[in-house]
This record gives sequence, structure tokens and C-alpha cells, in this order.
Amino acid sequence: MADELTPQVPPDQPRIGVDEWVASVEGKRERYRGPVGWLRRGWDTAPAGARLLAFVIPAAIFPLVTTEGNLFRYGLITLLYALLGLGLNVTVGFAGLLDLGYIAFFGFGAYTYGYVASVHTGHHWPAVPAILLAIAVAALIGFIVGFPSRRLVGDYLAIVTLFFGQAFVVFVNNGDRINFWPFNRTDLTGGANGLDNIDPLKLFGWTVNTTKEYYWFTLGAFLLVIILLYLVSESRTGRAWKALREDPLAAEVMSMPVNRLKLMAFVFGAAIAGFAGAIYGSVQTGAFPGDFDVGLLITIYAIVILGGAGSLAGVIVGALVVNGVPELLRDPNQAEWVFYTALVLLVLTKVRPWQKLVTVVGGTLALGFALVAIADAWFPRWTAGEPNTGKLAHWVSHWMLLPSHATQIANWAYALTIALILVLTLLRGWWRTIVMIPTIYVGAFAWENLLVEQTVGATRFLLLGALLVVLMNARPQGLFGTARVEIV
Repeated sequence: MADELTPQVPPDQPRIGVDEWVASVEGKRERYRGPVGWLRRGWDTAPAGARLLAFVIPAAIFPLVTTEGNLFRYGLITLLYALLGLGLNVTVGFAGLLDLGYIAFFGFGAYTYGYVASVHTGHHWPAVPAILLAIAVAALIGFIVGFPSRRLVGDYLAIVTLFFGQAFVVFVNNGDRINFWPFNRTDLTGGANGLDNIDPLKLFGWTVNTTKEYYWFTLGAFLLVIILLYLVSESRTGRAWKALREDPLAAEVMSMPVNRLKLMAFVFGAAIAGFAGAIYGSVQTGAFPGDFDVGLLITIYAIVILGGAGSLAGVIVGALVVNGVPELLRDPNQAEWVFYTALVLLVLTKVRPWQKLVTVVGGTLALGFALVAIADAWFPRWTAGEPNTGKLAHWVSHWMLLPSHATQIANWAYALTIALILVLTLLRGWWRTIVMIPTIYVGAFAWENLLVEQTVGATRFLLLGALLVVLMNARPQGLFGTARVEIV
């Protein structure tokens, strides 16, 4: 009777509810379809050493083909962000702990190095013991913070660590007048003025002075840390961290020491942040309270989220995007290329099938040329404005309305763009395709007449935020993160 009630599954078909079914569904997904899918397949099947070389080779060539200023902005700062991202990835990506006080460990590393190696304090330790002390202090603080917090989860852990991060800022702002009885007042942090004149790195007779030398040192430090984390990730501890991230209760039932794993994640992440802080203090020749605020925390979280929590390669790509895109947007000419390249890629990747793609592209171009022709004939003021300098802006001016006094109109266009985007989320099928045409044009109008002139300020962060929102819609797990497959 039981055999009659049991559904008969052909032998060549997977059985629902078992691992082979999950594997077959995973293989049928769109991950490996098309040219992008081929690249993903090659990346996923490549050995770890080849993936690392894909980053090391361009990173090694970059100092040879760029200027000193670009090397600092696009190279050195990106490496420091990536190093910080690796530390946060241990806590958030591997262990799944929402640590909002992470930047304080970075600050402890910078201030510790500055205290033992600066003109401000009169101590001039060599780099090796100074960096080791900074790592040890940050790790010890991570242990102190993690020990009482190891039983907290979710929002409660976030509140406690956020309080710790803000307490650190208060401490360094007032650390110039601490009384250790029976000693006199001690200046630990320099107060609001911070620690200045921090010594350069001195390694076995080699003094690191130039931006290029700091770049090579930071690149070596980054490679050391990422190789170490890869080995840890593939070890028992790394697998236990990932189990903790997915389901702490199940991990505990499987006899994993959950509290000890949380504490280890705090210590590991804090040590890496302290290492990055020591390098940062030497690069900046100073450590100041304003360097360790919530804005930097948001930036590092954006790197981890964009790349994919738990992915080491994702940290590299996230750091390149989060630091590189805002820097490119500082120049209006470069910003033009960034904006329209991102717009074209978005349309090409998200609009399917090809009939809708042709409709959106052709309709947007036709709408623009038609509006410019009508304005030239009947409303000359709408095309009397001057385009931005640059070849791309000159080409766009033949398709885009450029009013002589565009500020107020562009503000309304910006608000209308947001409203149209919200409407797009509610539409389906051909209605979405049709509404996408005026949305793209109105957004480009707001860009050309308002936002491109403000790329030094808020526009950079608006575009970066929009990029994160779009990505989280398309890939909630991030660029290199792994999507969870659950069976109900």
C-alpha cells in the first residue's frame, strides 16, 4: 500500500528534497549562461592561486603606469580599504556577527603605532615591534569587547558594538588629560588635535618614505593577510564560522563551541584592523579622531556587501568600486563616461528579451532627438545652454535638452526621476518597458543639467548609493557572494 502511495520518480530525474535535487537546480540557474556566465564558470573553476594572480599582476603593473597622485588615490587607499574589508569580512562575512564598532579597532591600531613611534610622544620604535604592538593591542581590545558580547546576537550585538565605536571617538578626543594616580596627567591621544608627526615605517634599515614604497609595502601586507584568511577559511575553524553564520542554533546542536567561535572572530577581525591602522597612521603621518567616524564604517560595510559577505575576491572588487568610482566622479569629464557606461550596462543586462531592449534604446534616442528638434523650432531657450567640456558631453548635447537657466528645472527632473523609478517597480511587462524610456531620458536630463556639476560633493555618494541599491536588487548576495538555497 505504501509503495502505491509513493510517487514514482523516473530514475533519470532528481528526487525533490535531497541534495542531488539542489545540485541540479543550481546547475540549471542562469549563473553560467551567456558570455558573463562563461566568465563566472572560468572564475569558479580556476584554482585559488590563479584567482590571486588575476589581482596581483594588474596591482603590480599599476605603479609603473600612473602618476604619484593617482597611485595614492586609486592604489594605496584602495589597498587600505581592502585590508580593512578583509578584517570586517571575518567578523561579518565568515561568522555573521553584526559588528558596528569595527572602525574603533582600526583607530586603536593607528593610535598605538603613533604613540610608540612619533615626535609627539618622543618614542621612536622600529616598525616591526610597533606594528606587532598595534596588532596585539587591537586584538586584546577585540577580546575585551567580544567576551561580554559573545552571547548577544542581531540587533543587541549591533547596539553594543556601536556604543563601543562611539566611546572610542569620545576617548581619543579627551585622551590628552588622563590622570593615572599617583602620576601626573598623561597625554595618550593628543585630544582633538590627534597625534601628529608619526614616524615612517623603518624595516631592517629600510625607511619607507615615498608613495610607491608605501604602496608596495601595503600590497605585500594585503597579500599576506588574504593568503592567511584563505587558509583559515578552508580550515576547520573557517567551516565552523560559516556554520555559525548560517544557523547559530544548529551549530550549537552540532556541538560547535559557538561562544568561542564568536570570540575568535572578534579577535581575528580586530587584529587585521589594527594592522591596517598602523599602516594608515604611518601613511598619513598622523592619527586624528575625525578619521575614525561612522562614514568610514559605512564605506567598509559597503565594500563587504558589494563584493559579497564571506568572499575574499569580493572584498578586492568591492574596494576597487567603492573607492575608484567616487574618485573618478571628481572630474566631470570622467564622470560623464562613468554615468553613461553604467546606464548602458544596466539596460543591456536587465532588459530582456531583445525586442524590449531595442524598444528601450530606440525609443529613448528617438525621444531625445524629437524633443531637441521641437525645442530648436519652438522653444530656443531649452537648447540655449552650454554643454560641459569633453567629447562625450558634446555628443550628448545633440540629443539632450540644455536650458539656459536649468537649475530649478533640473531639480524637478531629479525628483521626477525618483518618482518614475518607484513607478517602474510596480509595473510589469511592456508597460515597464514603455515607462523606462522617459525614465532614462529624464534621469539623463537631471544628470547633464544638475548632477554632473556637483560630482565633487553629494553626487558621488548618490550614484554610489544607487549602484548599491541596484546591485542588491539584482544580486542580494553581492557580486561574489553565494546565494542560499533553502527547501521548504
